[in-house]
Amino acid sequence: MVAKTVYLNGEYLPLDEAKVSVLDRGFLFGDGIYEVIPAYCGHLFRFHDHIVRLQNSLDSIRIQNPHSPEQWLAILSPLLDTSKDQYIYLQITRGVAPTRDHAFPKLVTPTIFAMCSDIAPFSGRTEGIKAVTLDDSRWDLCNVKATTLLANILLRQRAEEQGCAEAILVKNGLVTEGAASNLFAVLDGVLVTPPKGSAILPGITRDVILELAAQHDVPFREGNISLAELKTASEIWVTSSTREIVPVVILDNQPVSDGRPGPVWQSINRIFQEYKKLS
Repeated sequence: MVAKTVYLNGEYLPLDEAKVSVLDRGFLFGDGIYEVIPAYCGHLFRFHDHIVRLQNSLDSIRIQNPHSPEQWLAILSPLLDTSKDQYIYLQITRGVAPTRDHAFPKLVTPTIFAMCSDIAPFSGRTEGIKAVTLDDSRWDLCNVKATTLLANILLRQRAEEQGCAEAILVKNGLVTEGAASNLFAVLDGVLVTPPKGSAILPGITRDVILELAAQHDVPFREGNISLAELKTASEIWVTSSTREIVPVVILDNQPVSDGRPGPVWQSINRIFQEYKKLS
């Protein structure tokens, strides 16, 4: 459920009154970035890390950050309901230009939009999901959280049409991530996730899992995973801010191990849920 009040360019407005110009470059070109920040009982989870990623995305597409971290917190907090688990969707575009031209317009003010939605229950979080491997057809700057998500949408739709909840993407024989998630695999008892770089989005949940693994003596490493290695994994997970840590129990119509969430997932998920309460 989306809250009835949203933030748009300095104002808190009813959702049905929030309007953006058709000449906004986000509408015309997808010229913008976004951030998704989970909030548990009104507390924004790993807020600083999300703001750092927001800054990196803005720097990558050459939009100046209009606010300090403290200002962002003051802007976003009134949208939250302290009795719920929710997430903030924040989008910043280059703004409204007088004409449609690919080149950056001069003296343009960024468009800032934020809304809060409830985190919907997702049964796959505990039961596991089906996934399918597909060729990674996205652009070469996947580390930028850009609003231009058409390739991701088409890949996720192909997965949905095959009865799967996620597409796991493969480029040059190496697994990158999901269409809307990061990827983990347990290989020979070691938790492995692809390294950061332009091929993947640097997920906040991904980073938290690595921190928790280190703190609780779970063997892990960041490294390339081939498609062939993925097929031999004893566990496969996909992670994101709103779905958290989701075990993949069926991959390409074949069970992962015994087709049930594995013991490493059970352990890390329990640790993560406890960590959320303390953060």
